[in-house]
Amino acid sequence: MNLAPIPELYVSYDSAQKLKIEAAALVSHDLTPRQICDLELLMNGGFFPLKGFLSEADYNGVVNDMRLADGALWPMPITLDVKEEFADKIEIGQDIALRDQEGVILATMTVTDKWVPNKSHEAEKVFGADDLAHPAVNYLHNTAGKVYLGGPITGIQQPVHYDFKARRDTPNELRAFFRKMGWNKVVAFQTRNPLHRAHQELTFRAAREAQANLLIHPVVGMTKPGDVDHFTRVRCYEAVLDKYPAATTTMSLLNLAMRMAGPREAVWHGLIRKNHGCTHFIVGRDHAGPGKNSQGKDFYGPYDAQDLFKEHAAEIGIEMVDFKHMVYVQEKAQYYPVSEVPEGSTVLDISGTELRRRLAEGLEIPEWFSFPEVVNELRRTRPPRAKQGFTVFFTGLSGSGKSTIANALMVKLMELGGRPVTLLDGDVVRKHLSSELGFSKEHRDINIKRIGYVASEITKNGGIAICAPIAPYTATRRAVREMIEAYGAFIEVHVATSIDECERRDRKGLYKLAREGKIKEFTGISDPYEAPEAPELRVETEGADVDNCAHQVILKLEQMGLIG
Repeated sequence: MNLAPIPELYVSYDSAQKLKIEAAALVSHDLTPRQICDLELLMNGGFFPLKGFLSEADYNGVVNDMRLADGALWPMPITLDVKEEFADKIEIGQDIALRDQEGVILATMTVTDKWVPNKSHEAEKVFGADDLAHPAVNYLHNTAGKVYLGGPITGIQQPVHYDFKARRDTPNELRAFFRKMGWNKVVAFQTRNPLHRAHQELTFRAAREAQANLLIHPVVGMTKPGDVDHFTRVRCYEAVLDKYPAATTTMSLLNLAMRMAGPREAVWHGLIRKNHGCTHFIVGRDHAGPGKNSQGKDFYGPYDAQDLFKEHAAEIGIEMVDFKHMVYVQEKAQYYPVSEVPEGSTVLDISGTELRRRLAEGLEIPEWFSFPEVVNELRRTRPPRAKQGFTVFFTGLSGSGKSTIANALMVKLMELGGRPVTLLDGDVVRKHLSSELGFSKEHRDINIKRIGYVASEITKNGGIAICAPIAPYTATRRAVREMIEAYGAFIEVHVATSIDECERRDRKGLYKLAREGKIKEFTGISDPYEAPEAPELRVETEGADVDNCAHQVILKLEQMGLIG
């Protein structure tokens, strides 16, 4: 096993100090959270053999054939996506400063390539489908910049982490630890979920099978929207670490921005673990799968990731240990791989969905399934639903009755008591938060995201936010949903009043002005309204009074367990 240091992209301390001064004169790019994760692993050797963000030739090779231009295996495009306005200012050959969100310089980059990628093609090849139900495809189309810049990186300093510092190791720090401990074989376990008893049994078996030491290597960068936050997960890992033999097990945190790309992601994870000094890697059933596509089917087959990994294992330079789906056999009071369950046994299993339901409803989680310490951590972060904050998000055409129903709902919820209720009405938000914004698509998106941000803060702190903007665009509503679902429930209510009825009710005469062309980009007339396809609730207001509409929302909240 070769545990020699792996090449890093950092310059010496003295050179870094000099570069920091010189970088003041450079054009700066403020990195997104995902780009910061990518840059850290580029600089510390986690993404070896990459020397920077991919050039256009490397990008094309990776997207089409999982290979860099020089033929080396690399399955994931690592690109610096930027907005068009920024790209227009950049010349080929120019150096730019890469800064974190506080403006601290982390690296410089020499721009060798600048191009507009075909994102639909990238989605098809890398993720298997150009389907917005895939979080990374949605990110590609609705968050990432339109232009890609490529070029080599000069690393100045690593990103600052204030949390779990002792648990974060670079590839070379882990390699040095393995050398010091005399560990010649190390099996890595990748996870973005809390560890339960089945995971412990699985990792024990994997290490035993490979006759290897165990590295628990959870991802603490970006995972899938809606996942348990990494602070809670790391506390869960620390709570169960003493169940493992200290002499043969260690844990380190990996600041990786996952793409949930299934088979390609498994190969990528293998290459990253090889760089960290591991010899074996556990590949799961539906490894790094994002869940269901827009047709309700899984994006990837359960063993696609294992098959692709096996195909490239020799080149990755790391052996695969295949994930055995573990189930609890009641009569034996222990876990077995599902293929080895004795005939006639009673098999117990709890799915991720069932676990979330039990946590949400405050129901018992049996000790055979998880460790009490883990359950306690999860309950601290996710109390039962009736004690969590949530957001009710009304969307509909101007004049559909959103604000009126939202006001009625606010009063009904205040009457119930127990949690503070805040109404974020479109007009009120415009006055206090967005007075400088116009009504272009870009400005409307900014306004909705501001509403979403405030609602997410209210939800995070256990309150109820009621929002009533028009919010005409599906992608923006989804971005708000993701912001809020990190902290609590998001209930989208489509106030489905027809445009004819909205015009008939229009007290301000806005529709008339829009039809005369006096108001530009008016939703429903000169600008589209993308109706929600699957809202939590659809309310028809024609022929129904306001009280009845608000009561429908109350019934929905009761059904979801959000109010008692």
